[in-house]
Amino acid sequence: MKLWVAIVSIIGALIVGLILGFFVARAWFKNYLKKNPPMNENMVRAMLRQMGRTPSEKQVRQIMASMEQHK
Repeated sequence: MKLWVAIVSIIGALIVGLILGFFVARAWFKNYLKKNPPMNENMVRAMLRQMGRTPSEKQVRQIMASMEQHK
């Protein structure tokens, strides 16, 4: 009887740990994306404008392709 209780409690602890780990990792990842959003085309255009350049669509596409290549 004691062995059965030990096995069930270990399995229960593993399941609870997996569920808690999932939610903690999910919250951490959401917080990370909020602080560091992924680059998109509008951000590239804004960056080029801040540097004093008028961004053409070709330049924006080249920068986005370069970023995708180096992931």
